[in-house]
Amino acid sequence: MALGALMTGTGRLTTHVLDTANGHPARGMTIDFYRVDGEEAIFETSVITNDDGRCDGPLLQGEQLAAGAYRLCFHVGDYFSRINGMPVTFLDVVAVDFRVSDPAAHYHVPLLVSPFGYSTYRGS
Repeated sequence: MALGALMTGTGRLTTHVLDTANGHPARGMTIDFYRVDGEEAIFETSVITNDDGRCDGPLLQGEQLAAGAYRLCFHVGDYFSRINGMPVTFLDVVAVDFRVSDPAAHYHVPLLVSPFGYSTYRGS
């Protein structure tokens, strides 16, 4: 890949959430998105997942996506409290810290979650 592509930021950042306890996408989950600069997390936006457990569009794309550190905070406790009618039992907010090294690439950060555990990975 050419250095120019790395510098221009033609990629995108997406996420989605799957509710593995109930076997469906996590509809209506709040996700807070931050840029991280050293010890400081700078709030960018808050989104709510759609019926497919996804955001309606990329969190960042094109020139907005720069190399650096980011954080996604998934409000899983509120989600499970709402759909299961019970208070937060274990997980509350799942924070996923990650780095973007190639702004021309697609960074997809899925979350597979239950009230008691989660998994994430760099998807495609």
